[in-house]
Amino acid sequence: MNLSDSQTGGSGFASPRRISAMEAVLTHLREAIERGDYAVGDKLPSEAELCRRLEVSRPVLREALRALQTMGLTASRTGKGTFVISSGPVEDPTFGDYAASDLLEVRRHIEIPVAGYAALRRSAEDLDHLSHLLERMERETDTTAWVAMDTLFHLAVAQAAQNPVFRRVIEEIRDALARQSAFLNELGGRREQSNREHRAIVEALADGSEHDAVEAMSHHLERVETTLTSIVRPAAADSRTTAPTEGGQQA
Repeated sequence: MNLSDSQTGGSGFASPRRISAMEAVLTHLREAIERGDYAVGDKLPSEAELCRRLEVSRPVLREALRALQTMGLTASRTGKGTFVISSGPVEDPTFGDYAASDLLEVRRHIEIPVAGYAALRRSAEDLDHLSHLLERMERETDTTAWVAMDTLFHLAVAQAAQNPVFRRVIEEIRDALARQSAFLNELGGRREQSNREHRAIVEALADGSEHDAVEAMSHHLERVETTLTSIVRPAAADSRTTAPTEGGQQA
Protein backbone atom coordinates (compact mmCIF):
# COMPACT_ATOMS: atom_id res chain seq x y z
CA MET A 1 0.00 0.00 0.00
CA ASN A 2 1.69 3.17 -1.18
CA LEU A 3 0.57 6.27 0.71
CA SER A 4 3.62 8.33 -0.17
CA ASP A 5 1.96 10.15 -3.06
CA SER A 6 -0.29 13.14 -2.39
CA GLN A 7 -3.98 12.48 -2.89
CA THR A 8 -6.97 14.67 -3.47
CA GLY A 9 -9.21 15.47 -0.52
CA GLY A 10 -12.36 17.48 -0.04
CA SER A 11 -16.12 16.95 0.16
CA GLY A 12 -19.41 18.66 -0.45
CA PHE A 13 -19.07 22.06 -2.09
CA ALA A 14 -15.50 22.53 -0.91
CA SER A 15 -12.78 22.78 -3.52
CA PRO A 16 -10.60 19.65 -3.60
CA ARG A 17 -7.10 20.08 -2.25
CA ARG A 18 -4.00 17.97 -2.37
CA ILE A 19 -3.39 16.14 0.87
CA SER A 20 0.03 15.14 2.12
CA ALA A 21 1.42 11.67 2.61
CA MET A 22 1.19 12.28 6.36
CA GLU A 23 -2.54 13.01 6.07
CA ALA A 24 -3.02 9.83 4.05
CA VAL A 25 -1.17 7.78 6.67
CA LEU A 26 -3.10 9.40 9.51
CA THR A 27 -6.43 8.74 7.80
CA HIS A 28 -5.49 5.11 7.16
CA LEU A 29 -4.44 4.47 10.77
CA ARG A 30 -7.33 6.42 12.27
CA GLU A 31 -9.87 4.48 10.21
CA ALA A 32 -8.20 1.18 11.15
CA ILE A 33 -8.51 2.08 14.84
CA GLU A 34 -12.13 3.23 14.50
CA ARG A 35 -13.03 0.02 12.59
CA GLY A 36 -11.54 -2.05 15.38
CA ASP A 37 -8.63 -3.44 13.38
CA TYR A 38 -6.57 -2.22 16.33
CA ALA A 39 -8.54 -2.51 19.56
CA VAL A 40 -8.04 -0.47 22.72
CA GLY A 41 -4.95 -1.86 24.42
CA ASP A 42 -3.42 -3.16 21.20
CA LYS A 43 0.08 -2.17 20.22
CA LEU A 44 0.50 -0.74 16.75
CA PRO A 45 3.06 -2.41 14.49
CA SER A 46 6.58 -1.06 14.80
CA GLU A 47 7.60 2.06 12.91
CA ALA A 48 9.75 -0.03 10.59
CA GLU A 49 6.85 -2.37 9.83
CA LEU A 50 4.37 0.47 9.22
CA CYS A 51 6.84 2.26 6.96
CA ARG A 52 7.27 -0.95 4.97
CA ARG A 53 3.52 -1.63 4.72
CA LEU A 54 2.51 1.92 3.83
CA GLU A 55 5.62 2.70 1.77
CA VAL A 56 6.34 6.00 3.50
CA SER A 57 9.41 7.48 5.17
CA ARG A 58 9.90 7.37 8.92
CA PRO A 59 9.50 11.19 9.34
CA VAL A 60 6.11 11.02 7.58
CA LEU A 61 4.99 8.13 9.76
CA ARG A 62 6.14 9.85 12.95
CA GLU A 63 4.16 12.98 12.10
CA ALA A 64 1.05 10.83 11.64
CA LEU A 65 1.67 9.02 14.92
CA ARG A 66 2.04 12.36 16.73
CA ALA A 67 -1.29 13.48 15.27
CA LEU A 68 -2.96 10.27 16.51
CA GLN A 69 -1.65 11.03 20.00
CA THR A 70 -2.90 14.62 19.80
CA MET A 71 -6.33 13.26 18.91
CA GLY A 72 -6.24 11.05 21.99
CA LEU A 73 -6.39 7.78 20.05
CA THR A 74 -2.94 6.46 20.96
CA ALA A 75 -0.20 6.86 23.54
CA SER A 76 3.52 6.28 23.16
CA ARG A 77 5.27 4.27 25.86
CA THR A 78 9.02 4.70 25.92
CA GLY A 79 10.80 1.54 24.88
CA LYS A 80 7.53 -0.31 24.31
CA GLY A 81 5.85 1.32 21.30
CA THR A 82 2.56 2.99 20.47
CA PHE A 83 -0.67 1.67 21.99
CA VAL A 84 -4.32 2.33 21.19
CA ILE A 85 -6.06 4.02 24.13
CA SER A 86 -9.35 5.01 22.46
CA SER A 87 -11.35 3.85 19.46
CA GLY A 88 -12.90 7.28 18.94
CA PRO A 89 -14.74 9.28 17.93
CA VAL A 90 -12.29 12.10 18.63
CA GLU A 91 -13.92 14.85 20.65
CA ASP A 92 -11.28 17.15 22.08
CA PRO A 93 -7.62 16.86 21.02
CA THR A 94 -4.90 18.07 23.35
CA PHE A 95 -2.18 20.54 22.47
CA GLY A 96 0.58 20.38 25.05
CA ASP A 97 -0.99 20.99 28.45
CA TYR A 98 -4.37 22.17 27.19
CA ALA A 99 -7.44 20.65 25.57
CA ALA A 100 -8.47 22.30 22.31
CA SER A 101 -11.84 23.38 23.70
CA ASP A 102 -10.21 25.10 26.69
CA LEU A 103 -7.65 26.78 24.47
CA LEU A 104 -10.28 28.11 22.07
CA GLU A 105 -12.48 29.36 24.89
CA VAL A 106 -9.63 31.35 26.41
CA ARG A 107 -8.53 32.67 23.02
CA ARG A 108 -12.02 33.99 22.30
CA HIS A 109 -12.19 35.79 25.63
CA ILE A 110 -8.65 37.18 25.46
CA GLU A 111 -7.54 37.68 21.87
CA ILE A 112 -10.73 39.25 20.52
CA PRO A 113 -10.83 42.17 22.99
CA VAL A 114 -7.02 42.39 22.81
CA ALA A 115 -7.28 43.07 19.08
CA GLY A 116 -9.67 45.92 19.83
CA TYR A 117 -7.34 47.45 22.41
CA ALA A 118 -4.42 47.04 20.02
CA ALA A 119 -6.26 49.02 17.34
CA LEU A 120 -6.65 51.91 19.78
CA ARG A 121 -3.22 51.78 21.43
CA ARG A 122 -0.73 50.43 18.87
CA SER A 123 2.40 52.41 18.16
CA ALA A 124 4.13 52.97 14.84
CA GLU A 125 6.76 50.47 15.98
CA ASP A 126 4.08 47.87 16.69
CA LEU A 127 2.66 48.28 13.19
CA ASP A 128 6.10 48.07 11.59
CA HIS A 129 6.85 44.87 13.52
CA LEU A 130 3.52 43.25 12.63
CA SER A 131 3.77 44.24 8.97
CA HIS A 132 7.31 42.90 8.67
CA LEU A 133 6.32 39.66 10.41
CA LEU A 134 3.30 39.25 8.15
CA GLU A 135 5.41 39.77 5.02
CA ARG A 136 7.82 37.07 6.19
CA MET A 137 4.92 34.69 6.89
CA GLU A 138 3.45 35.26 3.44
CA ARG A 139 6.79 34.32 1.85
CA GLU A 140 7.54 31.37 4.11
CA THR A 141 7.03 27.86 2.73
CA ASP A 142 8.44 25.81 5.62
CA THR A 143 5.69 24.82 8.05
CA THR A 144 7.93 24.76 11.13
CA ALA A 145 9.25 28.26 10.45
CA TRP A 146 5.76 29.56 9.67
CA VAL A 147 4.33 28.12 12.89
CA ALA A 148 7.04 29.86 14.92
CA MET A 149 6.13 33.18 13.30
CA ASP A 150 2.43 32.51 13.83
CA THR A 151 2.90 32.48 17.60
CA LEU A 152 5.08 35.60 17.35
CA PHE A 153 2.28 37.32 15.44
CA HIS A 154 -0.25 36.72 18.21
CA LEU A 155 2.26 37.82 20.82
CA ALA A 156 2.88 41.00 18.82
CA VAL A 157 -0.85 41.80 18.73
CA ALA A 158 -0.98 41.35 22.51
CA GLN A 159 2.08 43.59 22.86
CA ALA A 160 0.36 46.28 20.78
CA ALA A 161 -2.50 46.34 23.30
CA GLN A 162 -0.02 47.94 25.74
CA ASN A 163 -1.04 45.75 28.67
CA PRO A 164 1.67 43.34 29.88
CA VAL A 165 -0.90 40.99 31.40
CA PHE A 166 -2.31 40.20 27.96
CA ARG A 167 1.13 39.32 26.64
CA ARG A 168 1.79 37.15 29.70
CA VAL A 169 -1.40 35.16 29.02
CA ILE A 170 -0.41 34.54 25.41
CA GLU A 171 3.09 33.57 26.56
CA GLU A 172 1.54 30.99 28.90
CA ILE A 173 -0.33 29.28 26.05
CA ARG A 174 2.38 29.84 23.44
CA ASP A 175 3.48 26.20 23.24
CA ALA A 176 -0.12 25.04 22.88
CA LEU A 177 -0.72 27.65 20.17
CA ALA A 178 2.29 26.38 18.25
CA ARG A 179 1.16 22.76 18.52
CA GLN A 180 -2.34 23.68 17.41
CA SER A 181 -1.01 25.76 14.52
CA ALA A 182 1.22 22.92 13.30
CA PHE A 183 -1.69 20.46 13.58
CA LEU A 184 -4.05 22.70 11.59
CA ASN A 185 -1.48 23.45 8.92
CA GLU A 186 -0.41 19.84 8.44
CA LEU A 187 -3.96 18.48 8.34
CA GLY A 188 -6.12 21.45 7.37
CA GLY A 189 -4.01 23.38 4.87
CA ARG A 190 -4.60 26.57 6.84
CA ARG A 191 -1.48 28.58 6.00
CA GLU A 192 -2.68 30.72 3.08
CA GLN A 193 -6.07 31.32 4.63
CA SER A 194 -4.48 32.22 7.93
CA ASN A 195 -2.16 34.67 6.19
CA ARG A 196 -5.19 36.44 4.72
CA GLU A 197 -6.87 36.56 8.12
CA HIS A 198 -3.71 37.93 9.72
CA ARG A 199 -3.49 40.62 7.04
CA ALA A 200 -7.07 41.68 7.80
CA ILE A 201 -6.12 42.02 11.47
CA VAL A 202 -3.05 44.13 10.67
CA GLU A 203 -5.05 46.36 8.32
CA ALA A 204 -7.65 46.96 11.03
CA LEU A 205 -4.91 47.87 13.52
CA ALA A 206 -3.33 50.23 10.98
CA ASP A 207 -6.72 51.91 10.47
CA GLY A 208 -7.15 52.25 14.22
CA SER A 209 -10.56 50.58 13.96
CA GLU A 210 -11.50 48.77 17.15
CA HIS A 211 -14.62 47.34 15.50
CA ASP A 212 -12.78 45.99 12.46
CA ALA A 213 -9.97 44.55 14.59
CA VAL A 214 -12.46 42.72 16.80
CA GLU A 215 -14.29 41.42 13.73
CA ALA A 216 -11.08 40.30 12.04
CA MET A 217 -9.83 38.42 15.10
CA SER A 218 -13.27 36.88 15.67
CA HIS A 219 -13.32 35.63 12.08
CA HIS A 220 -9.80 34.24 12.45
CA LEU A 221 -10.67 32.23 15.56
CA GLU A 222 -13.92 31.01 14.01
CA ARG A 223 -11.97 29.64 11.06
CA VAL A 224 -9.51 27.97 13.41
CA GLU A 225 -12.38 26.24 15.19
CA THR A 226 -14.08 25.24 11.93
CA THR A 227 -10.88 23.70 10.56
CA LEU A 228 -10.24 21.86 13.81
CA THR A 229 -13.76 20.45 13.74
CA SER A 230 -13.33 19.34 10.12
CA ILE A 231 -10.26 17.35 11.15
CA VAL A 232 -11.41 15.72 14.37
CA ARG A 233 -15.12 15.37 13.57
CA PRO A 234 -15.37 15.33 9.76
CA ALA A 235 -18.99 14.11 9.71
CA ALA A 236 -20.11 17.10 11.78
CA ALA A 237 -18.14 19.46 9.58
CA ASP A 238 -19.58 17.94 6.40
CA SER A 239 -23.14 18.51 7.63
CA ARG A 240 -22.30 22.18 8.06
CA THR A 241 -20.33 22.77 4.87
CA THR A 242 -22.69 20.99 2.51
CA ALA A 243 -25.69 23.12 3.48
CA PRO A 244 -25.87 26.00 0.95
CA THR A 245 -26.63 29.46 2.23
CA GLU A 246 -28.47 32.28 0.52
CA GLY A 247 -27.05 32.85 -2.93
CA GLY A 248 -25.87 29.27 -3.20
CA GLN A 249 -22.64 29.78 -1.29
CA GLN A 250 -21.17 27.19 1.03
CA ALA A 251 -22.04 27.67 4.70
